[in-house]
Amino acid sequence: MAISVRQAVKVGAYIFKQKFKGNRRYPLVLMLEPLFRCNLACVGCGKIQYPGEILKKNMTPEQAFAAAEECGAPIVTIAGGEPLLHPEIDTIVNGMIERKKFVYLCSNAILMEKHLDKFSPSPYLTFSVHLDGMKDRHDHLVDRKGIFDIAVSAIKKAKAAGFRVTTNTTVFDGESAEEMHEMFDFLASLGVDGMMISPGYSYAWAPDQEHFLKREKTKALFREILAPAKTKRGQKWEFNHSPFYLKFLMGEVDYDCTPWGNPNFNIFGWQKPCYLLNEGYAETFKEYMETTNWENYGQKSSNPRCQDCMVHCGYEPTAVIDATRNLKNMLVSIRGLS
Repeated sequence: MAISVRQAVKVGAYIFKQKFKGNRRYPLVLMLEPLFRCNLACVGCGKIQYPGEILKKNMTPEQAFAAAEECGAPIVTIAGGEPLLHPEIDTIVNGMIERKKFVYLCSNAILMEKHLDKFSPSPYLTFSVHLDGMKDRHDHLVDRKGIFDIAVSAIKKAKAAGFRVTTNTTVFDGESAEEMHEMFDFLASLGVDGMMISPGYSYAWAPDQEHFLKREKTKALFREILAPAKTKRGQKWEFNHSPFYLKFLMGEVDYDCTPWGNPNFNIFGWQKPCYLLNEGYAETFKEYMETTNWENYGQKSSNPRCQDCMVHCGYEPTAVIDATRNLKNMLVSIRGLS
């Protein structure tokens, strides 16, 4: 299991505490975006489409810590933009670790080796490196040659220094399962601590609008991609997901979205209802939770923008909560995909 035992125990205890208190809606992961600017222009991302005055803004460490305390989620994913461009990113990361939050610092890795000495290895810190395929495919999707090699070098350097390193991959329509398998084998040979994969989501500002996956195509493609993980060949692949989420991607289980599970906080505030939709912001987490009409989101809603979505920010929380439902599910989580 790619997720550490320490993290699994703490998250499980957090979920049981929420259930004991009778809370129906609670966050699992705070998705923190302390800035939007980036040093890449990926074709599937729309963050750098903001005006220049917005791209210059940085969230303060105090704002980040307040959001983490207000939200209370045990995990904090720090993304952007490219978070290593933030002048106080080490202060933000170290402050979250001091608060015993499990931090996933997402990066395209261009600045990772340069800034590695700002951080110290910790069971609470994981570098999550963006890789969308092998060399030619990844460099095409990020629209710059040489980025794959930079990312691989950074992964090796971070692993040698004792850091936990995972990768995150967005899978778009037209991807080859064989090329994904090649990448999984390669990443396993690098000794990464886990791989995250998620279908390309419909992000309105992204330059490429033609290759986002629809629901049935997602299931068919992920059945091909993940089939070897259920055989001897895939035993060396470690996915940083609940196995129930992977089963969901393959169409083996059916879930509805948990839209409050991974709330997003950025320089504008708390984004309603998730970071894929532009429907305004709340000033406080309490306002976000209490004023959002949650029935308007998810596959079971009538919202047309939710019908094809299977992305991790909405469905991974559902899968993680399902994994704690009974002893049988907890054992499946420990064993992994089979």
